[in-house]
Amino acid sequence: MYLVSGEPGTGKTTLGMHFLEEGLRTGDTVLYIHGEESSAELVSNAATFDIDIAAAEFLDLGPESDFFTDDPSYDLVNPQDIEERRYTEAIHEAIREIDPDRLIIDPLTQLRYIEASEYHYRKRILSFIRFLKERETTVLATVSFDSNPDGTNEIRSLSDGVITLTRTRDGRRIEVEKNRGRGQIEGDHGLEIRSQGLEVFPKVRPEPSDRTFDPKPIRSGIEELDELVGGGFERGTVTFISGPPGVGKTTLGATYATQAAAEYGRSAIYLFEERMEVFLHRCRTLGIPVDELRDQDLLSIHVIEPLARSAEEFAHIVRHEVEERGAETVFIDGIGGYVSAIQGQKDELDQELHALTRYLCNQEVTIFVTDAIHQITGVSAGTSRQISPIADNLMFLSYVELRGSLRKVVGVLKKRAGGFEHTLREFEITSDGISVGEPMTNLNGILSGTAQPSRTGQTDDESQ
Repeated sequence: MYLVSGEPGTGKTTLGMHFLEEGLRTGDTVLYIHGEESSAELVSNAATFDIDIAAAEFLDLGPESDFFTDDPSYDLVNPQDIEERRYTEAIHEAIREIDPDRLIIDPLTQLRYIEASEYHYRKRILSFIRFLKERETTVLATVSFDSNPDGTNEIRSLSDGVITLTRTRDGRRIEVEKNRGRGQIEGDHGLEIRSQGLEVFPKVRPEPSDRTFDPKPIRSGIEELDELVGGGFERGTVTFISGPPGVGKTTLGATYATQAAAEYGRSAIYLFEERMEVFLHRCRTLGIPVDELRDQDLLSIHVIEPLARSAEEFAHIVRHEVEERGAETVFIDGIGGYVSAIQGQKDELDQELHALTRYLCNQEVTIFVTDAIHQITGVSAGTSRQISPIADNLMFLSYVELRGSLRKVVGVLKKRAGGFEHTLREFEITSDGISVGEPMTNLNGILSGTAQPSRTGQTDDESQ
């Protein structure tokens, strides 16, 4: 016995239709006890989701349309006694005749209207459920939140499983509160109702990995940049690339993703803050080979539209690229767009992103994430949010004022699995792509945003 609860419009009936269709597909006998809609309406509504339940058996407990115009009279007897007997006999007869393997009662509360009191209703339901379980019938019953909650406590207790559907400003959610004998993934999960019915996206729960860490370096293909990071970022790590708007974070991330695709295997790029046309145009202009790699099926690019998906669905999309298509490098551009575009509270989204990156690392997938720092010059923080524990590596880009001009620098703040240069290098994006200079050992004050020639190298600096 499974109880599906939720407010009207959250998908309870649609879930029941999926349950019956799957039974028909596997050869089960199925029965639909209903009262709010006719069987023809139910079949038609299911068909709009491409769900076929036309072969199901139906028992309609709703009144006929002529009840509205007729004036039935009862003499010397309580009319509720007649209705109760009629419905009870109809249900028992249908169950004994059809002997269903699967049964849906939608909604369960329709049986309340034929009982004399709440006490009789609960007693009848408990007896009915036991009767069905003795016949080894799997039952799915729906109940609305707007029903009396006290009236469902005993039913929830007797049920082997309880599923709750909700709809909030952060999107649709599904929670398995109870699943006796089997257990469940705790908490609520992503849910969408689309053209094919319900789509459920469980939370990512990374499992401990017994794989041996392989510190194979993932290089950018830019010699000076690879020298800066000690030969490259290790495979299976998370690298955050932070910096102010327009400094080149996306271009640098795309460079790493495409180089990894060319050298090591498939890469996947997820754009949260930029249109596909703009991203492709810039890559082509800078000589980043996105077209060639896509033609070779070594690179996929996805644009994530704002507020269209939950964190769980996004994780499902990424997992599909990794598990089904073999992606070994994932580039998420960027964390601010992720938090703005994905449904949910910001703190929860940080946790979901952390879970996703840990899962990917356990699969030896390399992750690059861009993070916008809203500070034009200087570096006061490695990331814009309290998410630095997620990162194995922190690379930053920044603007610096030098002799009245605005220049760019690149450096590394953190690298867990290996060494790196504790210097800064000039970073420039030209028509030929990214250019990285030699270590800037002749300047002071770069991280404060205003570079000054060092005393020991003042003459040389002035000559430069």
